[in-house]
Amino acid sequence: MRLDRREAVRTLLENRGDLLVVAGLGAPAWDVTAAGDTPVNLPLWGGMGGAAMVGLGLALAQPTRRVLVLTGDGEMLMGLGALATVAITRPSNLAIVVLDNERYGETGSQETATAHGVDLAAIARGCGIADARTVTTTAELQTLRAVLAFPLPSREGAGEGGSATGPLFATVKIDPANHPLVLPPRDGAHLLARFREALLGPAAHHQT
Repeated sequence: MRLDRREAVRTLLENRGDLLVVAGLGAPAWDVTAAGDTPVNLPLWGGMGGAAMVGLGLALAQPTRRVLVLTGDGEMLMGLGALATVAITRPSNLAIVVLDNERYGETGSQETATAHGVDLAAIARGCGIADARTVTTTAELQTLRAVLAFPLPSREGAGEGGSATGPLFATVKIDPANHPLVLPPRDGAHLLARFREALLGPAAHHQT
């Protein structure tokens, strides 16, 4: 079963509270914006392969805020080494969700390695991320959303598989259908500045 990409993102971000979101380039950035543009979204217009590491840095710098990285299978495959670093640092406030349509959507929908049996959740688990799951149903997606909503600093008593002491990784299997573009602002400097100001206050805009 494959889930609708845009609806899956909308579900994960529903009633998001103070969740910080890093969106990988391409479709994840469009989908996060479609769910509601906000200063605490950080959509990446470039740097393919870097979304997970940007999210890791943010999670370590802001340990009292929950951080969600939404990225694609092509980008995650380019940055697999990030999973080892995430596993070693073990930020309990970080979740990485890969929207896996088994395609490189921005370059012509060529098949990625996940179309040929590569299991990203298994790779994450092998790196040492204990809570690494594959989501294929609406019920599993709702469970994932519930885990993201558990308060920090731990998820003790979460039930239904929520990890209390480390990061979360999920591959969400989505259909390869295209959706209308909903673009965030195109100015990367502006996106970063508004994110910093929302997170750290107006004075952050003037910091170097």
